[in-house]
Amino acid sequence: MNVQGHLFIIHPTLLWDEQDVILVDTGLPGQLELIRAAFEEASVPFENLTKIIVTHQDMDHIGSLPDLAQTFGDKVQVLAHEIGVPYITGELPLVKSKKLAQPVKVDVTLKDGDVLPYAGGIQVIFTPGHTPDHISLYHIPSKTLITGDALTATDGVLQSFNPAYTPDPDTARQSVKKLQALDVETAIVYHGGVCTEHLQERLQEIVQAAPAENA
Repeated sequence: MNVQGHLFIIHPTLLWDEQDVILVDTGLPGQLELIRAAFEEASVPFENLTKIIVTHQDMDHIGSLPDLAQTFGDKVQVLAHEIGVPYITGELPLVKSKKLAQPVKVDVTLKDGDVLPYAGGIQVIFTPGHTPDHISLYHIPSKTLITGDALTATDGVLQSFNPAYTPDPDTARQSVKKLQALDVETAIVYHGGVCTEHLQERLQEIVQAAPAENA
């Protein structure tokens, strides 16, 4: 989609097994039909959605969450890190916009190290810095890292977080260091897409880069 004259491409992630269909992040406000179309493209019935995992509170990640919650009601559970709950439920203003989000109930609160028993196992990794509540997800069977905004990517090459939108870069860099402990074969980057090449090398380079090089 175009935002203020610029092409804005995002990469929400869909995971599923015989029991559950899980959407990770929900795009900008007004993207319900785009999400529905993406389900169809993946040959996954939209009505089979059972869970939404929110990586963090930024509006391009929770924007269509209220529409999804209204569409599905109690059929869908919303999962988010415990620090993010008061922002998503509208109790506290969002850290960056300073505006209250349209309230959505969070059904399951997550914490670092949780392993969710869906789609073969999904590990929660607390990766703050971009926001205080940011999480990344590791799909254990496929060795796939869903980075949220802890990292970016360009043309299939893993890159550091965007400093313009990362208020706490020191913490963000420590979060990237945490990801090095994972055996990652694929990374799905919300702003950048899928990366499969030289992932550990790129993580090491990002961690070792001086702050000025990430500015």
